[in-house]
Amino acid sequence: MPRKSKGARLWLDKERGHWVIRDGTSFIRTGCVEADNEGAEKRLADYIAEKYEPAAVPSPLIADVLLVYAKEKLPKTRAAEKAAHNISNLTPFWATKRADNVNASTCEEYAKTRPQAAARRDLEVLRAALYYWHEHKAQLAKAPLVILPEKSGPRERWLTEEEAHRLRKAAMKWPHLYRFVILGLKTGSRSGVLLSLKWSQINLRSGVMDRMATGETEAANKRKPPVRLGKSVVRLLRRWKVKDGKIQHVIHFDGKPVKSLKKSWALACEAAKLEDASPHTMRHTRATWLMQAGIDLWEAAGHLGMSVKVLENTYGKHHPDFQSGASEV
Repeated sequence: MPRKSKGARLWLDKERGHWVIRDGTSFIRTGCVEADNEGAEKRLADYIAEKYEPAAVPSPLIADVLLVYAKEKLPKTRAAEKAAHNISNLTPFWATKRADNVNASTCEEYAKTRPQAAARRDLEVLRAALYYWHEHKAQLAKAPLVILPEKSGPRERWLTEEEAHRLRKAAMKWPHLYRFVILGLKTGSRSGVLLSLKWSQINLRSGVMDRMATGETEAANKRKPPVRLGKSVVRLLRRWKVKDGKIQHVIHFDGKPVKSLKKSWALACEAAKLEDASPHTMRHTRATWLMQAGIDLWEAAGHLGMSVKVLENTYGKHHPDFQSGASEV
């Protein structure tokens, strides 16, 4: 009778002084020297996780449901990084529970551990993972009831001209943040668009900025139409371009793309004495200013990359013609 395998384990190659993962007749190098026990243990844990295949059962552990979703589905989605973050939020609470335990009570209990909007996004990912398991692994014995917290009302924090002036002045300490603030206030583009923006997307002759890079596809709920730039912004961009030379990204830190504005944004807002403002406030501000200036809804919506319906419902009250006819009857 063949001897039962002991499973994957660490084995010290004394001749070379390195840890190796021994799995049956296979030997996998860890790259860790004898003294690096912690690194070797982590490599073993990663190896076991990669090799692990959850059993296709009708009442799986949520940990297995999330693992399968992360390995099989997420790599094919645009929002893989965000969903992976949601999964890391879900794991501590849900990992040891089974699909049968997902109900109104447990969802409400989880929602109390997170801000309302964050809990809703996490539970949306949990629901998607459960549906994926049901369709691609095994039919669930009991339909899970994922109850989502109510959607938060739209955040309409926008800056006055005086507040924007203070922010621009404070942001000058960080050149990459200053560029973000200027382009955010002048185009209303989303943070992701601006941080990934390259010089090849800006035509300094025509004064038009392409929000989408070459070959990029547009999500149905996040339109990215071209936007015409004002003369003052074009003049500023020309100076930045001369200074940047061959640097590709418009917003950069020492030539490298900027992934996050969290630290510099917080410091600039503190210096400018601004409360409850986020990078997305730039978009709210641009939309509000366009409405206050009486710009036609269709033109403003195209400029912002926003539907007329959303613009009217969220920002229409700032337009000088808002209910002007009805108010005089």
